[in-house]
Amino acid sequence: MALEPLKDGIRSEVRIDFYGNVHKRLRGTDADKRYATEVAVLKVLEERGCPYVPRLLEEYPEELYFVSTNAGKIADQISKEKSDKLFAKLEKEYGIRHLDAEPRNITYSDKLGCFCIIDFELAEILPPPPDLVMPPPAAARELED
Repeated sequence: MALEPLKDGIRSEVRIDFYGNVHKRLRGTDADKRYATEVAVLKVLEERGCPYVPRLLEEYPEELYFVSTNAGKIADQISKEKSDKLFAKLEKEYGIRHLDAEPRNITYSDKLGCFCIIDFELAEILPPPPDLVMPPPAAARELED
């Protein structure tokens, strides 16, 4: 399966597959720690029900490589003020401090119809906000269907 290159930098290589999924391989300084952080944060965000971040589909820790859903295209026209509001909303509503809160980490998803946040390799997991309503676990959601 051919993967379309999206980013090939010092810290990571990102490619998109035929189905639109994102394949990310971390490398460089502290790649193992950044990989572990990004995977952990994506899992917590899914547990906490955040709708505007990628979903982790596959993980290969021995290769520092994972596959996630696609959160759209980089929103290169977004203002710093708007992106700051999105990162603040993520922290307030879902208890994740991004720590690389730059407009380059904001995408727009036509599929979702909203801005999304990506690139959590430097993020910090905070306690869940007190007013967070946790969605039921995936197994419980399947039983409801």
